[in-house]
Amino acid sequence: MEKLVVSREAKTTASFIFVVGTTSMAFVVSQLDVSIVNIALPQIASSFTADISQLQWIVDAYTIAFAVLMLSAGGMGDLLGARRLFQFGLLLFGIASVGCGLSWNPGSLIGFRVLQGVGAAAMIPSSLYILNQSFAHDNARRGRAVAAWTAAGGLSIAAGPILGGLLL
Repeated sequence: MEKLVVSREAKTTASFIFVVGTTSMAFVVSQLDVSIVNIALPQIASSFTADISQLQWIVDAYTIAFAVLMLSAGGMGDLLGARRLFQFGLLLFGIASVGCGLSWNPGSLIGFRVLQGVGAAAMIPSSLYILNQSFAHDNARRGRAVAAWTAAGGLSIAAGPILGGLLL
């Protein structure tokens, strides 16, 4: 039986792709959520017969929770561990996203949007910390990782309205 030998470079490349891909996808979904909901507002308004103030809260609940907690989440990552906080944020964001899809009225949607914002606030700073620590030994690789992460987030903001339109 022949033993499969994987080069160190191949392991390193696979690790790079996994770490950057995972952290970037978290950044992408958190940013997509900001822009896609704006495209869905007419459908949300008609489904829930929501008034303008409820629609405003549906948009702002996520953003407020995210903005208020993002800086604190960096400190929480130091206390609890960035990986643990990242995993918590992913789980919370995912559960809240399902909750948004199953919402029964504007109030429940607003509540789930707040939870999404909390999840995103946990994911974003910890994902950047994970990137920095994963490639701390190699400045060039760390630079490429952060650039890919940033580009993914920026592209998702631009793609949000287009994807939202296609999905709706």
